[in-house]
Amino acid sequence: MYENLAIIALFAFVYSSIAGGVERTMVSGPMIFVAFGLIFGPIGLGILDFDISAIELRVVADLTLALILFIDAANADLGILKRNIKIPRRMLALGLPLIILSGFGIGVLIFDDLTLYELAILATMLAATDAALGKAVITNQAVPSPIREGLNAESGLNDGICVPILFVFIALAVGTDVQGSSMGLALKLVGQEIGIGLIVGLGLAAFGSWFLRACWERGWVTDIWGQIPVVALSMGSFTLAQSLHGSGYIAAFTGGLLFGHLAKKSTHKLVHAAEGIGETLALFTWVIFGAAVVGKVYEHFTWEVVIYAVLSLTVVRMLPIYLSLTGTGTDNHSKLFLGWFGPRGLASIVFAIIVLGENLPGGNTMALTVVCTVFLSVIAHGLTANPLANALAAKRSQT
Repeated sequence: MYENLAIIALFAFVYSSIAGGVERTMVSGPMIFVAFGLIFGPIGLGILDFDISAIELRVVADLTLALILFIDAANADLGILKRNIKIPRRMLALGLPLIILSGFGIGVLIFDDLTLYELAILATMLAATDAALGKAVITNQAVPSPIREGLNAESGLNDGICVPILFVFIALAVGTDVQGSSMGLALKLVGQEIGIGLIVGLGLAAFGSWFLRACWERGWVTDIWGQIPVVALSMGSFTLAQSLHGSGYIAAFTGGLLFGHLAKKSTHKLVHAAEGIGETLALFTWVIFGAAVVGKVYEHFTWEVVIYAVLSLTVVRMLPIYLSLTGTGTDNHSKLFLGWFGPRGLASIVFAIIVLGENLPGGNTMALTVVCTVFLSVIAHGLTANPLANALAAKRSQT
């Protein structure tokens, strides 16, 4: 255990010292983290040997994603988002269902060993995008602000919307006796997940902002402890919503939006320290993913798995997003950009862990497909983030 921690600690020290230089290249942080896990893990030097359970990996991934969602939302410009709300609204209301449907259709053509419900589960798991992997684009000032805020809002909400849909398909796949039609159950679960997530996220953010401001005015908040409230509030929002059977992802994102709005000029100072903690958690999570997940299952990737993963990152997402933005006034280059930058990551990994726990016949195939898709996404979206962002900025400046 201590050897693993020592290696990761030294790696974190080195990377944090050169991160500014790395961010100016075509190589992203998650690419380096996963590569480090692969090189030092079982298929490489064999130095890192993680004995981590699926539940432990889920907890780490969940808390990392919750903190990143909260921070990205707190840093969002609500004025720009309000003026361009039609972009994320179309992507979520129309694009997301089409993505699940197209993923299901492609799965029918590729996989012979999965049932229809299992194909629907797979499509839903890979419909959720990852705020952590999308951070390189969302924080890139070269990307026009409406595009950045649109992607930020979509990645913050779509995984929370996918959770109840996933549970409906799982219930149908395992033959659970559900009352009413599957559509009725889906709507009920979606309403519950979103409703509880909103109440918890907005409620805690409102109380937290008021309480923190009151303590700040009395001089009770010190420079040292002032770095903790955002981290605690984000994780508290996520875990409380989850414990009440709501969406922790929606709670973290909407809570961050309100917190950033209420904090106003103090937002950057309050969020800054939490960003470092979020990046450190992401580093740890992706190193584990490379060493303990990809490094142990890559030999089981089949041609069906790889083809589906490639199509999931391209046609399955890009075409529905392009079609969903028709009539919004968004130019073709921006539509393609929005479609391409839907990286799969932590949320999909968590979904795969949930599905594996159900012991479905096609569980291993689905999990392998998710791992392969996320791995390819880390590489593809990491390599293209800065070049495509700069290309889009140049294209927009010419029009």
